[in-house]
Amino acid sequence: MMSQLNNRYEFIMIFDVENGNPNGDPDAGNMPRVDAETGYGIVTDVCLKRKIRNYIDEIYEGEAGKNILIKTDKSLNRKFKEAYEACGLKTAKIDADKKPDPDEAEKAQEYLLANYYDVRTFGAVMNTGGNRAGTVKGPVQVNFARSIDKVFPQEITITRQAITKEKDMASKETEMGKKTFIPYGLYRAEGYVSALLARKTNFSEEDLELLWESIANMFELDHSAARGKLCMRKLIVFKHETMLGNAPSHVLFDKVVIEKKEDVEVPRKFADYSIIIDDMPEGVELIEKL
Repeated sequence: MMSQLNNRYEFIMIFDVENGNPNGDPDAGNMPRVDAETGYGIVTDVCLKRKIRNYIDEIYEGEAGKNILIKTDKSLNRKFKEAYEACGLKTAKIDADKKPDPDEAEKAQEYLLANYYDVRTFGAVMNTGGNRAGTVKGPVQVNFARSIDKVFPQEITITRQAITKEKDMASKETEMGKKTFIPYGLYRAEGYVSALLARKTNFSEEDLELLWESIANMFELDHSAARGKLCMRKLIVFKHETMLGNAPSHVLFDKVVIEKKEDVEVPRKFADYSIIIDDMPEGVELIEKL
């Protein structure tokens, strides 16, 4: 039997990228995302949760309770219909616009929570198609990551010694392309784990440990030439003694300060920064997972 979550948590993820693109913006030619007003780099919550999902799916594929709902294998509406079928409920056309029966939707939702890790963790909107399963608010929420200092996206031209079209073979020896990256950036993202919401989705202590595992390793299965050297450097967890919590989240986040070292003008590595952690308030334990 899974252990019930009895403590509130917050956490900080600190990661960096060297000569890579941590999160491209399709509206800007896939350039690294940047706050237009400040020049600080951004990595979206969607990007971070995608990497967590990918890790779970890659390492635990097929294991009970560790399926991933949000991925490209099937449409969501088909997965909702399969939940109805698994529960022995009468199904409608996959993409029908049908108001659900509350009792049936609840049974399907329970099935989806039990079988899909990301639904228990992040929640999901499952109110589409003819076999609807309601909406779930997940206990784990993640903010955008932001770089500690300004980043400077670059675009360079590259050549490829392979020609795409047969008709160009006689006239070309190489083809040109573009590569976008930042030389270096250290990023910080913050997140929350609600024990109260965990009770509603059956997010357990075992699920929580799997979350820490996936955060610590999510970049290790995601290496590519485009992303460069992308590393999770620190995972700092705040554990409250109670379900409701013993201190406001912003107070805890402010306890961790990341500063560029005095003798560093242009940071190019993790060692160019110092991480300063203040004392914790009563009832909160600091745990460094990395």
